[in-house]
Amino acid sequence: MNINFFFEVLIGGLLSGVMYALVALGYVLIYKASGVFNFAQGSMLFFAALTCVSLTEFGWPLWIAVILTMAVMWVLALAIERAVLRPLVNQSEISLFMATIGLSFFIEGLAQLLWGAEVKRLDLGIEDVPIESLMNNFNILVSKFDVTSAAICALLVTALALFFSRTSVGRALRAVADDHQAALAVGIPLQQIWGIVWGVAGFVALVAGMLWGARNGVQFSLTFVALKALPVLILGGFTSIPGAIIGGLIIGASEKLAEVYIGPFVGGGIEGWFPYVLALLFLLVRPEGLFGEKIIRRV
Repeated sequence: MNINFFFEVLIGGLLSGVMYALVALGYVLIYKASGVFNFAQGSMLFFAALTCVSLTEFGWPLWIAVILTMAVMWVLALAIERAVLRPLVNQSEISLFMATIGLSFFIEGLAQLLWGAEVKRLDLGIEDVPIESLMNNFNILVSKFDVTSAAICALLVTALALFFSRTSVGRALRAVADDHQAALAVGIPLQQIWGIVWGVAGFVALVAGMLWGARNGVQFSLTFVALKALPVLILGGFTSIPGAIIGGLIIGASEKLAEVYIGPFVGGGIEGWFPYVLALLFLLVRPEGLFGEKIIRRV
């Protein structure tokens, strides 16, 4: 086995895993705040990327387009909280989940109605070329775009993890996640916390959508990229920010290594479905995830 090639595949997978972790973080934040899996996160990612690239096509500089898209995503998030979540306070988890499914189709349709359905190219000014130092010193091909994207994602994930673990908003979020009624009883503004969390999730969707859109093109398939975060959440736990990071790294590395070293024996093309098989096997051993809490219900 060529050890340089192994590390090349491994590093590429870990870099992709950091980007998966950022996508998963959007799901974790919503789940911690409302106790429901936000099926609309992928649609928010698609909407953010499509809005940003469409604004640049109108002649706006990229940095202005990013700011405008950030404002649009914040307004969208607050509108979702007020129009959908607020009326469903204290309703069952399945009701909230079904609401996010409806939101998903609505946001996808709205994005394509406003900006069109054709594939768009998003240029962030980051070259997709090998890093010369790694190629010359270690004979390893690692994309400059992947490294830069992973660094951006790592910084954002770290900043959000610190924000929600060290601030009063983070403590309020944990209280809301434990019990909506109890949080309201002690004076925690539930609607305000939900608004902040959905706003942050919208910002996460914007960053992830821009990076994945620049890599794969801004198109409807971005919604399926977001679903790759599901195995990440199963491995790391639906309520854990560190779990999203570790799960992302595991999924990113395992899918690349499996495609290269197992794929040839089964006809190839396993990168798309191998993470889901890994997650299924993991569910049989530890269904709450690596960092999730065991839920014990009396019957």
